Amino acid sequence: AKGSPELVWKPAIILTHRRAPVIKKRQFIPSYLDLSTHLQPKMERKIPDFSGTWHMKSSQNFDELLKALGVNMMLRMIAVKAASKPEVKITQNGETLSIRTSTTVRTTDITFTVGQEFTESTVDGRPCTSFPRWETDSKISCEQTLQKGDGPKTSWTREITSDGKLILTMRADDVVCTRVYERQ
Repeated sequence: AKGSPELVWKPAIILTHRRAPVIKKRQFIPSYLDLSTHLQPKMERKIPDFSGTWHMKSSQNFDELLKALGVNMMLRMIAVKAASKPEVKITQNGETLSIRTSTTVRTTDITFTVGQEFTESTVDGRPCTSFPRWETDSKISCEQTLQKGDGPKTSWTREITSDGKLILTMRADDVVCTRVYERQ
């Protein structure tokens, strides 16, 4: 009949109290209720390139960070000296990063995917569960939760700057250590 709504044979998108819409297949729905034309496709985000070999150019407050973590003076002196010229190698596949940090004393490896929990160690070696997420288009922020015991709240960020530097920021409570790297 003239003026009656057009019926379309499409999956019906029904909004519910849940976070995601429920899709029911093979239902006739009036075209004015078809929300599929109003749903925007997910925008493809440009993922920054963290890959490469990075050499540290500057470091601020590393000793203070270790002190806040409760590392004794002798170990702090060794760690500060050893970590004064770390080499960082990052391989990247989309949002999955593998980071190898090598110093004269030790080498650490972590692999994670942004948006997924993973297990790593804090700067002072305590096992923790970490959750990395995009803080901005070029910055990954990661909160760490100790698996056992108590200690300061720790986190880190990694950011690619507009001039191509890598900024690593590590936190223990209110103490912040910032390290700047350049790609080789």
